[in-house]
Amino acid sequence: METLSTRALSRATLARQLLLERHDRPVLEAVEQLVGLQAQVPTDPYTALWSRLEAFDPESLSTLLEQRRLVRTTVMRGTLHLVSASDAVTIRPVIQGVLDGITQTQFRRFLDGVDRDQVMAVTRQLVEEKPRTPAELGRLLSERWPDIDGLALRWAAQYWLPMVQVTPRGMWRKSSRAASTTYESWLGRPAGTDASPDGLMLRYLAAFGPASPADAATWSRLPAMAEVFERLRPQLVCFTDEQGRELFDLPDAPRPDPDTPAPVRLLPEYDNLVLSHADRSRVIPETLAQWPADPEFPPRGSVLVDGFLAGFWRLDRAGGRSTMRLHAVLPLSADEEAAVDDEARRLLGFLTDGSADAEISYLGAPRRA
Repeated sequence: METLSTRALSRATLARQLLLERHDRPVLEAVEQLVGLQAQVPTDPYTALWSRLEAFDPESLSTLLEQRRLVRTTVMRGTLHLVSASDAVTIRPVIQGVLDGITQTQFRRFLDGVDRDQVMAVTRQLVEEKPRTPAELGRLLSERWPDIDGLALRWAAQYWLPMVQVTPRGMWRKSSRAASTTYESWLGRPAGTDASPDGLMLRYLAAFGPASPADAATWSRLPAMAEVFERLRPQLVCFTDEQGRELFDLPDAPRPDPDTPAPVRLLPEYDNLVLSHADRSRVIPETLAQWPADPEFPPRGSVLVDGFLAGFWRLDRAGGRSTMRLHAVLPLSADEEAAVDDEARRLLGFLTDGSADAEISYLGAPRRA
């Protein structure tokens, strides 16, 4: 088998993640290419797409949310993602077993004796009557089951019953408290019934490959990935990484030259690029693998230089001013510093609508010669 270097894996994944260059493609198409975007922080999908698409208009994403063509729902790893409506109904049944497992692991002792079907039926009635905030849903479920912990009931309901967060939550400059209703109520159709992971794993490789079964399990939390990839092997090509681990990929997926330039990119607080592999060396340099958290600068968004993590950024708002704080954790050359500064100023202008009361401050490692 051909061995792929860490840089080769870096460039292949960056290409599929639309990060080697900004692309001119529709927002919906980009979100589906990426198999969804992390959405715990409402503005994160906007930053993620700004970093990937040419002339990205945030209102285009908001419009798709209003049209219910994009939705915010719980899927991979039990985390909130922005996905297309069609992906929501096909991915959810594949991931449902993962969500059931999370419920069992985290809340079993609180839910002993609770009838799952009854909880789902009552929850459905409540959220289809009107979208409910988590606090409201927990309180109403507690009234129905006063001897059961309301927080556990609320989380169980969220994991058991496919729901979406309704607008204006997640809209550009209009976001509100999270409130949820069912797929049927919001999308006019239920989640599907096909729980086979095969199709989703092919989507994963298209967005994150080449990858190992362990990488796919990290992204999805689905079990038995080795069996799935063995089943898919006739459709795939195989490589090894520098540690000798077998990697799978789609035959026609992009695998650029390892020396392909990778521009500076600023990613949001949560981005699947840095969360979707068991071995994250294609994004995080070995020297940072055990990098301790800095209490003076809790990590927020990631700064990529030459395709690899080189620092963090965050946006602070106080007293009517917006300050982007950059913290380099690896030495940068003068050219790299200038590229980071340029990209940071562009992102700051995007996030603050070009406010004159916006500035950049720097912490960081010494400049590399």
